[in-house]
Amino acid sequence: MHHHGKSEHASRTIVAAMAALGMVAGFALGSLLAIPLAEFHLNQYLSRVATQEAASVKEARDLLAVLQHSSYASCSDAELGYFRELVFRSAYLKDVGRMQRGAIECSATAGRPGRGMSQLSPGTTAEDGTIAYTNLVPLRDESLKRVGFQLGSSFVVFGSQLPVIEGSLPIHLAVSARSAGGHGNAGSDVIHQGGALVATHCSSALPTCVTATVTADEARQGEMAAIAGTAFSGCIAGALLGVLMSAVRRRHISMEHQLRRAIAEDKLQVVYQPIVNLVDGKIVGAEALARWKDRDGRAISPDIFIKVAEQYGFVGSITSLVFRRALKEFQEVLTKLPDFRLDINVTASDLSDPAFLPMLDEAVNQNKVPPSSVVIEVTESSTANQEVAMESLRLLRRRGHSIYIDDFGTGYSSLSYLTYLSIDKIKIDKSFIRAIGTNGPALAIVPPIMAMARSLNLGVVVEGVETEQQALYFAMYDQTVLGQGFLYGEAMPAEQFLELVAPKLARAPVQVEAETERRFAHAALRASVA
Repeated sequence: MHHHGKSEHASRTIVAAMAALGMVAGFALGSLLAIPLAEFHLNQYLSRVATQEAASVKEARDLLAVLQHSSYASCSDAELGYFRELVFRSAYLKDVGRMQRGAIECSATAGRPGRGMSQLSPGTTAEDGTIAYTNLVPLRDESLKRVGFQLGSSFVVFGSQLPVIEGSLPIHLAVSARSAGGHGNAGSDVIHQGGALVATHCSSALPTCVTATVTADEARQGEMAAIAGTAFSGCIAGALLGVLMSAVRRRHISMEHQLRRAIAEDKLQVVYQPIVNLVDGKIVGAEALARWKDRDGRAISPDIFIKVAEQYGFVGSITSLVFRRALKEFQEVLTKLPDFRLDINVTASDLSDPAFLPMLDEAVNQNKVPPSSVVIEVTESSTANQEVAMESLRLLRRRGHSIYIDDFGTGYSSLSYLTYLSIDKIKIDKSFIRAIGTNGPALAIVPPIMAMARSLNLGVVVEGVETEQQALYFAMYDQTVLGQGFLYGEAMPAEQFLELVAPKLARAPVQVEAETERRFAHAALRASVA
């Protein structure tokens, strides 16, 4: 219970720490992004100005085209009434009228002004003949936010209202006349000027420019919501990462406890995969393999739970369980069939564990099986410490056990190290076997391995044989090759495997048991001398 409380406290600490770290990182990131965000919003606003401006100009020109074909008498009361109705109905149209040579003859707002008061300053002429006026003093409007357009004898005045500023960024706007001969632009890059961000849009259709400005301090304050959002997102992301890390940590701890309990309650399963002679397909041995399902019934890969056991220092318990269970279940096979071999895997930790050899001796003695029938499989990586490995393997061989190198070709060192170790057979990893029939690059490795094994007088076992083509490939070699894989059977419980070898057991001569007793006694003598 105390351990559980410490674990929960550690999990909460991890979540809190990751959340705080995420918030700090999010705030820092948000602060760094405040100025770029403000630049983006300035440009975005000027883009809206340009879009609305283009729509207003199009509407003005469309209306001018309509007015060119008016059916009313020019500047008649009926036409003035029509003009006023147009202005009343439109949100942006401010005036409609007639003009000649820059002088207003009549309009919806001015009526029929006198000659002296109706002259407009020269405007800017576009390519289609439309003239734009920004100085509308005769219409009592000096604001640059209203623009007049003339085409032929018709003119309209539109209020070039700027779009509403959205968001919390306090954008300051200024409208100015475009310099003579100046050109419009779709929006300018934001420049930094005197501690402020400034962007200007000059119209290509109107003689005006719109400038948007915000100070750096206002940008940071205005984007505070975005900064807070980024910090909050970072906090959430950090917390989620912390939860994930805690879950992985708890699962790892939980797996350790579950595995320890399964070992203590003898709930690990041991299954056996047939090993056959590839020439005739007859069973000559089996490999004992540990299997485990957690409390939820999920099968956990040996690659995972063996590493957990190694990490927490109790892999020897699994090795001991497998040896004791396997020798007990295969006691009859090993004593009656002298040519049958039972392969059992050991780890690097086992080779350096002082308790390993006594445990093995005890299991062999209790079941009175010949040590020569029990094969010890070690991986290349477990022989990385050659001094420890050589001593352990030397003692195992003195007891009469055969030594196989498992997963050969995927491990630690060059082929030359085999000359220093007492090895009987190598097991070629299944990744090389899969290449047979595919012309994959891994296939090129197989012939050198076979040649090396022959030159060193080593036996060969191939793993992962799944097709007849793979089996025939090795059967053609002029050397004995053993194999295992789905082609010959999956790993199975002992009772199922024993059914496969029951005919051989029935034919086994009685005197074999006496021979087994003799070999067992001889091996025990050699072990005591060592």
